[in-house]
Amino acid sequence: MPAPPAPPDVRPALLAVLRDIAPEAEVDKLAGDRPLREQIDLDSLDWVNLLDALGERFGVALPASRLGPATTLDALATAVAARLAAPPSRCRRAAPSADRTRRLANGRRVRLRPINAADAELEAAFVRDLSMTSRYKRFMSSLRELSPAKLKYFTDVDQVSHIALAALPADRRGPERWVGVARCVTDPQGGACEFAVTVADDWQGSGLAGVLMRALMRAARERGLKTMYGNVLASNRRMLALARQLGFKVGRAPDEPGTVRVERAL
Repeated sequence: MPAPPAPPDVRPALLAVLRDIAPEAEVDKLAGDRPLREQIDLDSLDWVNLLDALGERFGVALPASRLGPATTLDALATAVAARLAAPPSRCRRAAPSADRTRRLANGRRVRLRPINAADAELEAAFVRDLSMTSRYKRFMSSLRELSPAKLKYFTDVDQVSHIALAALPADRRGPERWVGVARCVTDPQGGACEFAVTVADDWQGSGLAGVLMRALMRAARERGLKTMYGNVLASNRRMLALARQLGFKVGRAPDEPGTVRVERAL
């Protein structure tokens, strides 16, 4: 049975998100009643990013376990509309500062939580355990340990002008271990913020960076910030690909050789 038509304000947003995820696709020509995977090249990470982007746009949760690439455009738009019509307690996401659990494209589950002043040793251990390559991509230097002053700066944050989130394996028992960190710091003018995201080596390629970035973007948006930007090594192809998937525009960073600037409106 064909899916009932979605409200007219859902489909344009859905097409806009698809343009960001797959800029090479002719999304205006997509048939509403055919599975999306037959019409557009979306891998599992693209699909999770698509559901996350729609969730962020409308403030609802769209479970990947129930919606897969075989879903039609009409059915996906209708699912969004149904979530919007559901009681707020059933469909609204948790506040950005609250703990919450997410399932990644590879099936692994992570818990996101805000970083606080008591987390200095966890931050230190996270950076210490990164490979030299990962540390260089994050800090653009070959540092091994964070100084006490840097640890304080990274953990004693107000979650307003400096938002910082950590990701932990949801099913891990025993001592806490961070597998990803994302943060953004508001610039002096107050309308934009600079981001940074880092994922533990054994979790890279899992989609965790995208999950962290979407949570960070939502938190920044809810705090009234209008723009997010960052400087990325030109050789960091994985991060640049993710930035493009998330709707960031890539441009030159004239003051920092070997880097490019990525930026998007929130």
